[in-house]
Amino acid sequence: MPPTARRVGAETSKTRDTILDTVEKIMVSDGYPSVTYRVVAAKAGVTPSLVQYYFPTLDDIFLATIRRRTAENEQRLREALQARPEEPLHVMWEFSWAEAQGALVTEFMALGNHRPAIGAEIAQVTARIRQIQLDVLTERSATTGNAEFPLDAGGLVVLISGIPKLLNLEKGAGITASHKDVVASFETFINSIEPAKSTRRRKSATRGRS
Repeated sequence: MPPTARRVGAETSKTRDTILDTVEKIMVSDGYPSVTYRVVAAKAGVTPSLVQYYFPTLDDIFLATIRRRTAENEQRLREALQARPEEPLHVMWEFSWAEAQGALVTEFMALGNHRPAIGAEIAQVTARIRQIQLDVLTERSATTGNAEFPLDAGGLVVLISGIPKLLNLEKGAGITASHKDVVASFETFINSIEPAKSTRRRKSATRGRS
């Protein structure tokens, strides 16, 4: 009896996920240059021709990996913002630190510098995430609480997204001077606009950056 379309679709999805899971592991452990059809196939337990069937080019593999990870990150961000509606700035700050410290993100950024298609995808992903954040801050007027430091929503989103990435990039090069001061100052600023509701969250976020 021939397999049903639903079963075939499930098997196809499972195979794709296995391949993409393998790509992520290779990128984290060995770096993106190690991602080849033969290496991915060997580690995923499939044939190189099957990998190429699903992903005709290496760019297709990387794009699929980015898009799957982006969908997961977007969902995580939206759920966190919904769960903590009174703390959008703290949610976004914690999200940015988690994203910046991910080894996979670092590999994708490096990859984007060498492959135009990947760079373009990263730009779109970044714009989409920032738009989610901008919409939330604009809707809730979250930047109006500190009259001594007027900063529009767009500028605040860039700082919240950019500071963790910049500091993590410097840390990777062995530069840590004044990092703690920058983080402490910016968190003081965020708290002046949006006092944190949970001391536990603040301590958890700080431990994650140490």
